[in-house]
Amino acid sequence: MQISATRAIVTGGVSGLGLAVAQRIVTDGGKVALFDVNDDKGEAAVAALGAGNARYFHTDVTSEDGVATNVVAAKEFLGGLNAAVNCAGILGAGRVLGREAPMPLAQFQGTVMVNLVGSFNVAKAAAALMQHNPPGDDGERGVIVNTASVAAYEGQIGQAAYSASKGGVVGMTLPMARELARFGIRVNTVAPGIFWTPMVDGMPDEVQTSLSASIPFPSRLGRPEEFAELVAHILGNRYLNGETIRLDGAVRLAPK
Repeated sequence: MQISATRAIVTGGVSGLGLAVAQRIVTDGGKVALFDVNDDKGEAAVAALGAGNARYFHTDVTSEDGVATNVVAAKEFLGGLNAAVNCAGILGAGRVLGREAPMPLAQFQGTVMVNLVGSFNVAKAAAALMQHNPPGDDGERGVIVNTASVAAYEGQIGQAAYSASKGGVVGMTLPMARELARFGIRVNTVAPGIFWTPMVDGMPDEVQTSLSASIPFPSRLGRPEEFAELVAHILGNRYLNGETIRLDGAVRLAPK
């Protein structure tokens, strides 16, 4: 896919990794529909990207009807739809057996709903429209990029819910790619390590320093634009399909 021709939905698109992806797509000549629940940041993101290049859609990714409606509206704004990048996610940190009581089931369910079910929900709604696109080179009609985490492989203590949700994203990548291949829709996943996001920005300096030191090389936090660069490569490389790519500076998470 020519990234200048990208017409993409980006979930979690008003901050962090999602906003970096949106910025990269717009910079390269594409258009984006930002799916998120932060209206203030949504307005600011559209102002920064340009109203002709981006539009914000208040979207709960766990709502099947809401997502389906907004995907149709996004396609209309974009003048087509050939990419969906799932960056929406929550941490859902907590121990299975906490100090006061076991983890409430609602907390586990909520994390899985946003990170895993939300990714599936957006992907299948987008694919339902992409399958009708005219085929491009190699018969390609669209690309789906999901976001997992290195915690899918080395979840730390307190990350049972988060790791389960991200492990599910990794697990559905290949079967979804195999199924959608007949429609010319590729599916890939990025599993980022420790990245500089608003979540990390609020941590104390000593914690940020410790996190950076834990990464073999380069010994620093990942930059959102580096994540966006990989997403851009995935969008453009038609032979890349059914793969989960770690982007982590060779870090392997310790138990805690």
